[in-house]
Amino acid sequence: MKKFLALLLAMMMVVFTFGAVAETVDPDTLPDECASEDGTYKLAFVTDVGQLKDKSFNQGTWNGVKAYACANGLTYKYYQPANGDQATDDDRYDAMKAAADNGAEVIVAAGFMQGTALAKAAAEFTGVKFVFIDGWSLGLPNVAPIAFAEEQSGYLAGYAVVKEGFEKVGFSGGGGGTNPACARYGYGFAQGMNAAAKEMGKTVELKYSWQYGATFSASPELQTMISGWYENGTQIVFACGGSMFASITAAASANDALVVGVDTDQSTQSETVILSALKGLSAATEWAIAKNYNGEWDTVGDVATSLGAKDNAVGLPTATWMLENYTVEEYEAQLAAIKDGTLVVDNTVLENDGVVNAGLDNVTIIYE
Repeated sequence: MKKFLALLLAMMMVVFTFGAVAETVDPDTLPDECASEDGTYKLAFVTDVGQLKDKSFNQGTWNGVKAYACANGLTYKYYQPANGDQATDDDRYDAMKAAADNGAEVIVAAGFMQGTALAKAAAEFTGVKFVFIDGWSLGLPNVAPIAFAEEQSGYLAGYAVVKEGFEKVGFSGGGGGTNPACARYGYGFAQGMNAAAKEMGKTVELKYSWQYGATFSASPELQTMISGWYENGTQIVFACGGSMFASITAAASANDALVVGVDTDQSTQSETVILSALKGLSAATEWAIAKNYNGEWDTVGDVATSLGAKDNAVGLPTATWMLENYTVEEYEAQLAAIKDGTLVVDNTVLENDGVVNAGLDNVTIIYE
């Protein structure tokens, strides 16, 4: 990969090292559309549900598209499927078709909901390369599925909050419990909490819910539920679901409580965020796009790629976190143990009941 978002990654203190850093750029200063004289755009991004500028999953992926395009003199455009958070597979396909018809050479599609539409579009537009972020193999050589070991990042965050001293914690996830990435985050978070609590010789509480998160959107109902948690003693909530973040931080602000962010460093978005569980969306997107232009597509096309701690693709933002008791040195030791395989975080129990019955003896899980 030719260029990384060095400023953003330095802020995170998580160096996603898929390739060499060539230059420093702040992705938020880049325009959201590169003008094209002939109406064609070489790179395209098809958004997941939620807003483009969600300060999380969509925006992190989009920043990677923009950064690669600007570094390499390519035109680019984003396509938001019709009907917003109620978008159908047909809406997503239409967005991909529009991108292909407008000359896209590489289309980046974000989110597990893209699978059905992407399979149809990729089979039709065989000359176009598709990068499927948070995806899986579709059996098509022009689709590169890129996933992450979110359970590792979740584990690190869960371990940190308990070591920090929090005993009443919440997890509010997107996708209604069917989103593999959010499920991995949640299960890893619970495992990390359990490990820390066991070391400290105590039991901690985790309220665990997929309610009001099916479309990853902010809602009054979600804010009311989280406010109820805080009012009843929950000290900090892992906001794991894109634009759901706005409702959860609003509830936290009203109750003088705290939040764990997700995907990108969300500490600049709300003073309630003291920590974020990260994955290298921007860097991974750039890396995958570069495979096409470097003549290396066969290394990622129809190859199930999962990026984790060993790839420096998950972690916590030590430069911006607001932890006082848990140290950077302790965190780095945990991260190193995951990297070298000494510490293995399970990612096999993803369903709600599975998490509740996962044998986490030092966590009392209250499923709502």
